[in-house]
Amino acid sequence: MPKVTLRNNESQPQLFRRFRKVVTSSRVLSDVRRKRWFISRSEQRRIEKKKAIRRNRRRLLKYTHRRKR
Repeated sequence: MPKVTLRNNESQPQLFRRFRKVVTSSRVLSDVRRKRWFISRSEQRRIEKKKAIRRNRRRLLKYTHRRKR
């Protein structure tokens, strides 16, 4: 769990901003969102495979786009 302590001469908005940075860097919220619903292993594998295909397709399009110039 991320913790932030108040520094000398630090205002509440600054403290809150620093806390948000720590929370995003620790990936706590993304973990909570991901674990909100149960996803079976087969479903997880299927989703990861679809993501990989999409990622590779984007890389391929980017590469072919550069080659045409």
